[in-house]
Amino acid sequence: MSRVPDDLWELLSGYLQAEGLELDDLEMIGRERGSVLRVTLDMDGGVGVDRLAETSRGLSRLLDEDDRFQEAYTLEVTSPGLERKLRRPEHFAKSIGREVAVKTHQEVEGERTHRGTLESVDEVDCVIAVEDTDRRIPLAAIASARTVFRWEPAAKPGAKGR
Repeated sequence: MSRVPDDLWELLSGYLQAEGLELDDLEMIGRERGSVLRVTLDMDGGVGVDRLAETSRGLSRLLDEDDRFQEAYTLEVTSPGLERKLRRPEHFAKSIGREVAVKTHQEVEGERTHRGTLESVDEVDCVIAVEDTDRRIPLAAIASARTVFRWEPAAKPGAKGR
């Protein structure tokens, strides 16, 4: 899926670190004139829309000066959102303790869909607490993974906390 030059990660990461942002992910989607370079940013407390727009302008100037892309593309600068895609071990590490939904290419412990709390991760696999069982899932077996956001009901006005 990704046709992003290997050294582009370093170029963008250095710029973003100077701006107080973290390069969370980088991918090229589509082909030729329909290509989209998606730059996903993160920071403590999240990234607001104004900050995304400001950073998009800076990245656009940086990429125009760099001239490494010969074909036309659209730059998309975004944040991970409430339900984050988990594609790299670093994504999993940032999500330990959160509820996740994972689909695997083949069955792991008799299932291809796994939903539970992410307990741990290393370079090889992750452990998800599914009901009363810890499932060790090889990262190479994961087809897709994301965090799960649950809306909690708001406290009723006038209700006292317990």
